[in-house]
Amino acid sequence: MLVLTLPDGSTREVAPGTPARDVVATIGERLLRAAIAVSVNGETLDLGTPLRTGGSFRVFTERDAESLAVLRHSGAHILATAVRRLRPDARIGFGPAIDDGFYYDFGVDKPFTPEDVEAFEAEMKKVIAEKYPFVREEIDRAEANKRFVDDPLKLERIADLGADEVISTYTDGPFIDLCRGPHVPDTSYLKHFKLLHTAGAYWRGDEKRPMLQRIYATAFWKKEDLDGYLFRIEEAKRRDHRVLGKTLDLFLFSQVSPGSAFWTERGTIIYNELTEFVRERQREHFLEIKTPLLYNKSLWETSGHWGKYRENMFLIHNKETEELDSSLKPMNCPSHYVLYSAKKHSYRELPKRFVTFDVLHRNELTGALSGLTRVRQFQQDDCHVFLMESQIAPEVQFLMDFILGYYETFGLTAKLKFATRPEVRVGDDAMWDRAEQALEAALKSTGKAYELKAGDGAFYGPKIDFDVEDSLGRAWQLGTIQLDYAAPERFDLQYTSEDNTAHRPVVIHRAVSGSFERFIAILIEHFAGAFPVWLSPEQVRVLPIADDLAPVAEEITKKMKAAGIRAHLDARSDTLNYRIREGEMMKVPYMAVVGKREAEAGTIAVRERGQGKKQEIVSVDAFIARVVDEVRTRALPLKVEAAG
Repeated sequence: MLVLTLPDGSTREVAPGTPARDVVATIGERLLRAAIAVSVNGETLDLGTPLRTGGSFRVFTERDAESLAVLRHSGAHILATAVRRLRPDARIGFGPAIDDGFYYDFGVDKPFTPEDVEAFEAEMKKVIAEKYPFVREEIDRAEANKRFVDDPLKLERIADLGADEVISTYTDGPFIDLCRGPHVPDTSYLKHFKLLHTAGAYWRGDEKRPMLQRIYATAFWKKEDLDGYLFRIEEAKRRDHRVLGKTLDLFLFSQVSPGSAFWTERGTIIYNELTEFVRERQREHFLEIKTPLLYNKSLWETSGHWGKYRENMFLIHNKETEELDSSLKPMNCPSHYVLYSAKKHSYRELPKRFVTFDVLHRNELTGALSGLTRVRQFQQDDCHVFLMESQIAPEVQFLMDFILGYYETFGLTAKLKFATRPEVRVGDDAMWDRAEQALEAALKSTGKAYELKAGDGAFYGPKIDFDVEDSLGRAWQLGTIQLDYAAPERFDLQYTSEDNTAHRPVVIHRAVSGSFERFIAILIEHFAGAFPVWLSPEQVRVLPIADDLAPVAEEITKKMKAAGIRAHLDARSDTLNYRIREGEMMKVPYMAVVGKREAEAGTIAVRERGQGKKQEIVSVDAFIARVVDEVRTRALPLKVEAAG
């Protein structure tokens, strides 16, 4: 008999093979009516799955976050059912739930059109209305091959299954799919959904395999959740940094250098303000350095990048040896090790923090390039800390406070993720055990909550990632703290201990923005282009009402500039309303209007961004003091424009 332990500590004994719903029924009929799925030892199963193991047993209803993935997975099958009804020729691939919804991949001769997607959505509603139950069946390999003889993508998946793996299918009405589950009880559970868009996707993510058509969709238990999500999608389009970057004249891209941004004078101001902000915060405890851009392959062989990262590097051909024997640097780490090892170091110097803003290059695929979020040339606020093993916990606390404080300046919050050893890595298991235990212990000592990201560490060590949430509720992986025991061994890094013997330091890799390019993209969308005053390329636009007031406005502008304010005089002959609208379009924080009364009184009529036609009459000196203080304190706008 299988022994199942419920959350309240009570138990149920059932025979192996008992459907999960039968166990739920023993708890209560009301719970059975509300049940979506169950969890056995952390594995989510649907109500029709026969139980094979005992252990902890929990029931999921719509109130449980875990049930949403079950609904979305079922949505993918309902989508496939609808597509197969209208397009019997479509070859079926996979249809998983993902963070924001679900998708399904199909093999078709021509891409789906918007009209196709509209028809599929209408057909899904019919499938839902027909209330088909999701029927699970476990079959042997021969039967599986027979049932999917016309679906080559499924036959390939069957061939990959291990000899002892359970092969299961799910049927909803006329559609049958090879699937592990879990699913909701029937198709009528999917009420609030939307097909979003299509995209090309290589079969199993392999660019050498056929290109399939992927339909993305989303679903929620509640209509208001779906409506809110769809609103945020539209809001994200409005805030798209690629569009706003052009509108606000911040940057551009050119085919003469794919994947590398050209920063305008306005965009360069933002870039420089960010780097200076980081410099200012690091000045006391960090050592800024600069290292070369180009290195021969011996450095990358020592670091391990030549063997494990070379396809992402820009390699240089040596015309004398006819070999690819050097590379532009894709990261700063090895150059920092070279600089550290050039001198002898005492334990008294540690922790020693090298920081740099050097340009980096990574050979991203052309199809992967996406505005500022995926580029080939970028800069990081990159730091490498050399320290003793005994210093790991206090250093992690110091770096965490540094990173979180940086995000707070922009009104951003972060969630922590602890990432462990990946499949492809350097170093033996003993080294990884030591590194993971040390970093997780340091993380726990901070008292901060975190999630586990198993297998997502760097190839040289475990890491703490900072997932930052913007004003649209989207998560971005930005900062990182990575613990590295491998590099000190590979580069023979040393320090002299208190007993005058040589010891091996450990290395912590730290980034805050990730890359300035990507971080600026996030900020553009987070603020919808309406940057805080300190970060705005143009902080004040001075507008004389008439031509004869231009000299007074010019003197006011000069006075602002002398105080360090980025002020611009707009004395064009266009109407005042036209010039104000243009300033609003460029999201200038303040517009200072100079009329006859203001000129005589030494005042200005201030229009603040986002306040409509409201004006405030203040003295020039008082306004300058206000703006200077906002810049000094790096004050956030009173309200960061949010969606929802």
